[in-house]
Amino acid sequence: MPEKEQHAWWKEAVIYQIYPRSFMDANGDGIGDLAGITQRIPYLSKLGVDVVWLSPVYASPNDDNGYDISDYRAIMKDFGTMEDFDTLLATAHKAGIKIVMDLVVNHTSDEHAWFIESRKSRTNPYRDYYIWRDGKDGKEPNNWESCFSGPAWQYDEATGQYYLHLFSKKQVDLNWENPKVRDEVYDLMTFWCDKGIDGFRMDVISMISKDQRFPDGPVKPDGYGDFSPYCISGPRVHEFLQEMNQRVLSKYDLLTVGEAAGVTIDEAKKYARSDGKELGMVFQFEHVGSENGKGSIVEKWTTGKPKLQNVRAILNKWQTELEGCAWNSLYWDNHDQPRCVSMFGNDAPEYRVRSAKMLATCLHMMKGTPYIYQGEELGMTNTHWASIDDCRDVEEKNAWQQFVIDQKRVSPEIMLACFDNMARDNARTPMQWDASKNAGFTTGTPWIAVNPNYTEINAASEINDPDSVFNYYRKLIQLRHEHEVIVYGKFIPLLEDDPNIYAYARELDGKKLLVACNWTKDEAPCTLFDDTNGTELISNYKEHKKGALQPYEARVVLL
Repeated sequence: MPEKEQHAWWKEAVIYQIYPRSFMDANGDGIGDLAGITQRIPYLSKLGVDVVWLSPVYASPNDDNGYDISDYRAIMKDFGTMEDFDTLLATAHKAGIKIVMDLVVNHTSDEHAWFIESRKSRTNPYRDYYIWRDGKDGKEPNNWESCFSGPAWQYDEATGQYYLHLFSKKQVDLNWENPKVRDEVYDLMTFWCDKGIDGFRMDVISMISKDQRFPDGPVKPDGYGDFSPYCISGPRVHEFLQEMNQRVLSKYDLLTVGEAAGVTIDEAKKYARSDGKELGMVFQFEHVGSENGKGSIVEKWTTGKPKLQNVRAILNKWQTELEGCAWNSLYWDNHDQPRCVSMFGNDAPEYRVRSAKMLATCLHMMKGTPYIYQGEELGMTNTHWASIDDCRDVEEKNAWQQFVIDQKRVSPEIMLACFDNMARDNARTPMQWDASKNAGFTTGTPWIAVNPNYTEINAASEINDPDSVFNYYRKLIQLRHEHEVIVYGKFIPLLEDDPNIYAYARELDGKKLLVACNWTKDEAPCTLFDDTNGTELISNYKEHKKGALQPYEARVVLL
């Protein structure tokens, strides 16, 4: 390990992710907007976060809620204007909050000007901006399945070829092999950097390089092929990112984080190199994926819950193996995951607050940059999906069509139970601001229903309650700002075989932090704190028991 961890502002920051459509609606049309976010900057200041990451706000037909971009230099009309964006940026900066944009450059919308040109003819100058192939034996060029069900290729009658879309058929994969495409991407990145933004979260950045042979993938139970061996961390991905770094990133002081599904630890060390040649950090997905032991009913869908032993083994592995080589990003929640208190904790009324605080402690005391997803700091929960008609997400609709309607592999009741547990829409219900109609999110009709528990769980009731989840998060953020050992201390796993307790230490310059979290609703034996003389930095209980942790108890002691 190097003598001293290299310091950087983004390592010391706490990041807050905003899903603009669901955060705050200023004009009453039922859709969150930039003006609404600007109105809530004082709330974010009170929480104490350093950075806001905005999910995409660019022009988009909204097939996948803004992750299908039709113009990278324009703002989606639903969200306002470029003037609204400039006001938000200036207001945030004045409050000491940095703004990180979502960069979605694996694919564009099929309504982007480049693709409109590309599909006109095989000789169009923009043809090679995308990945076009002839069919094989009257079918798709290969057997790959898209992430949103069905084939990853779409036939286009105008020119008699197929185009690749690893996500929806309206999200067309860019051809990164074409240097003109890369020039376009670096130009649009420079446009935003020159505006004064503070970094990029890079959507599915590990997929930009494809194996140019486009072979069939290993066949999955549904008969389609898995594209991941040929599209995830593909042959030229690091070359492309080093070029991006050289052309754009190195010229500014930016936070950069790559969404890297399927990334291994060895790959992560290349993406998030400590020499700064590529990105600052990556998101890995093992701890929220099938590896965490929750099992599945069909594909990604399950009613099961993660197992502590699996989650701990995964997170500890990432902590210890990236030590001194690369930086971790820490999260439970985001716009693609269910609510963490429902998935990892316990959202029953008697346990929700305690388990939300426990999960927050467990994560925020680790080494890496913590990410909070809007409403997580209130202990917001999953909602109940009574019908597919209540769902808005393309992934849920396609899964319903595939598994319930077409293949009849799952009953409607079980699929809806899976949605209650796993659906991305759980994270996308409106932010719960107060107990007034529509949770104070909008004066109109919300684009997706508000979780009915907003009258009990909302920001207005938590801000002034010293025992609230909100104020617990405030304290965790404050502690990270005050104690270098929380940011840069070495991570040391403890009690790795304990079935109930997640424990670890952090060490730096002779200071030692002891962290223990009971992941269960039962009292669990624990003697870690029995003979220690230290200062308790935070706990979700006022009184402690010798030799045990109480249900969902979390304790942090500085020795």
